[in-house]
Amino acid sequence: MKTTNTFFAALASACLMLSCSSDDSSPATGTGAINIEFDNVYGANNLILGTQPNTTSQGETLKINQLKYIVSNIKLTRTDGTIFTYPKSQSYFIVDETDLASQTLNLQNIPAGDYASITFGIGVDEEQWLLGADGQGDFLSLADSEDMMWSWSAGYKFVMFEGNFTSGSVANETPFMVHTGKTGTDYNYTSVTIPFTNSALVRTDITPQVHIFADASKIIDGNNKIILSDNNEGGMGAMIMGGENLPLITANLSQMFTVNHVHND
Repeated sequence: MKTTNTFFAALASACLMLSCSSDDSSPATGTGAINIEFDNVYGANNLILGTQPNTTSQGETLKINQLKYIVSNIKLTRTDGTIFTYPKSQSYFIVDETDLASQTLNLQNIPAGDYASITFGIGVDEEQWLLGADGQGDFLSLADSEDMMWSWSAGYKFVMFEGNFTSGSVANETPFMVHTGKTGTDYNYTSVTIPFTNSALVRTDITPQVHIFADASKIIDGNNKIILSDNNEGGMGAMIMGGENLPLITANLSQMFTVNHVHND
């Protein structure tokens, strides 16, 4: 009898384990949401506008007054390598350091699943711009109201980075303006792919929070070093809105973004 009881106990245990294993491997179904938060920093410090001195590797000191950038064309890659592309018509956002609400993108109707990385563009892709003013939807008026347009023919500003600087050769605080976007034959749009620190588990009842650090120092102090005092023509300020520096700055943007952590709440 003892042997029989032991056999049935083992059989029941095996069935229970099989059931649990089957439940755990069931694919997630339905749709959920995910929040993508952009936390602007400068190096190891939180970005503080207007007063915080920030020193570059080239010995220049910046006080940043404005940071805005366009985030677009979001794609989420699952742990199995498949990709969900967020609807293009809904995939244009302006992140503004002076507007806290703009710094969190709430993406809805995301297929439930385990996500490992995110891809997004900085700026508005040329395909979208070529649709003309009538093809921009509500984003055109938003960009215009946020001063993220030069003009329709000139196109969007992709990144707006402004403030004052001093250096060894510039004793008095002097303005700088870095605006990226389409110039001549250079479109200066780029995309960034960054891995998550752990899987973002989108479920009908779980909305992951993906916390991204956006390091403003990389704009002019990434692999490509842009020296503001070298662009201070006539002592009137460093105004970088075209020329050979913009492709270099665009290349720097790929180093600007990292995922700090992911919450599955």
